Amino acid sequence: MIRPFSLRARLLVGILAPVALFIVINSVSLYRQSLAAATTAYDRTLLASAKTIGEQLDVEGYDEAASLRAIVPYSALEAFEADNKSRMFYRVSAQDGEMISGFAELPFWRGKLPDRPPYAALVDFYDARFREQPVRVAVLLQPVASARGRGMAVVQVAETLELRETLARKLLIDTLWRQLVLLGVIAGVTVFVVQRATRPVRELGEAIEARAADDLSPIDAPDAPRELRPLVDATTRVMGRLQRLLDHQKRFVRDSAHQLRTPLAVLKAQVQSARRGDVPTAQALGEISETVERATLLANQMLSLAKVEQLRQQPESATLELGEAVRQVALDLSPLLADKALDFELSVDAAPVWVRAHRWMLQELARNLLHNAIKHSPRGGALAVRVHAEGEMAVLGVRDDGPGISDELRQRLFAPFAAGDLASGSGLGLAICREIVLALDGRIALDNREASGQHVGLDAVVHLPLARDT
Repeated sequence: MIRPFSLRARLLVGILAPVALFIVINSVSLYRQSLAAATTAYDRTLLASAKTIGEQLDVEGYDEAASLRAIVPYSALEAFEADNKSRMFYRVSAQDGEMISGFAELPFWRGKLPDRPPYAALVDFYDARFREQPVRVAVLLQPVASARGRGMAVVQVAETLELRETLARKLLIDTLWRQLVLLGVIAGVTVFVVQRATRPVRELGEAIEARAADDLSPIDAPDAPRELRPLVDATTRVMGRLQRLLDHQKRFVRDSAHQLRTPLAVLKAQVQSARRGDVPTAQALGEISETVERATLLANQMLSLAKVEQLRQQPESATLELGEAVRQVALDLSPLLADKALDFELSVDAAPVWVRAHRWMLQELARNLLHNAIKHSPRGGALAVRVHAEGEMAVLGVRDDGPGISDELRQRLFAPFAAGDLASGSGLGLAICREIVLALDGRIALDNREASGQHVGLDAVVHLPLARDT
């Protein structure tokens, strides 16, 4: 598996690669500009040579009848040969190509003058080969006049390229080493700055690495750069969620060990008593069945409480219709309603009441509220459930004719294992309801109904935020 680049490597590559590319492009541009300047300078030398030769010409006759003469010793060109690194050759011809003086093997110029000559003269420059060597040639159309005539001469001066190539190499080397020095300086400064800039990241990583395995306290990094604050804050939030999960897990294990120990001990004693024949078999089996039922209810509700915390950490949820979820739960509990002959009424608004939640959460909330109301309602009593929207909230109300709750019990009713009747419940139903409501950013309340100073029933009211994307 290929390891990803480190932050420092990405910064160095991201900074140095564009700089190196720019330096390469700049070096090529500087080299070309310098070479063009050198070429212009040497071309001027060739032009000066051609003009010097042109000054040595004489003519007799006019125009087509003109006869040109040239007395040009080779020593006249030696002044233009620099450091014996190049050789110069010339040819003087009439306009029709007739050889007048110079090197006959130098080909006659058959080109065309540029529309805009670079100099104030009838001159052209081109590259050619002479005596199997590359040469640079200057062509000058030189008017020649004397007291005896007037004509036009074609003066060609060729120079070998040794000096130009030497200068080009020197320009290239000078340009490259200067740019390489510049690149080295930039690279050194960049490495130093990147090292300094990434030091807080390394220090933060070392500080987190040095923590104990169970240390999930907030990260204290007051000197962290602003760019690291989102990472520090996000890591702190994640560690906070992990701490809550661990605390919940520890509490679940502690409560499970404590709460399940009692029914298991009772069940063991009942089995031993049945084996000894202390009670009749039917009675013993009935007691064992009740104990197993209470233990099963306790285990199921503890698992439900753990599942609420699990779903709280999963942001994925769906938009559900609250009335439909409550209707389905009421249908599931219809045998219990019929068993107590309750006068049951379900009222749901005609307009759908949408909430964002996990389906299991809504059904478990409704199931626990209805189950508690059925359990505490007197036989033949009334039980009403209403689902409606109220402003920005969805409201689920459960109204029963039970005995209500005392002020002392109200203070701890939503705490785990705080049942009003420990013989008939585990004390987790309302705790589950409360955790579900909090996970959905809602609120829950239990209010007694009174008449003549007596409790005549209990209203359980749940408010949940309405879904905004329906």
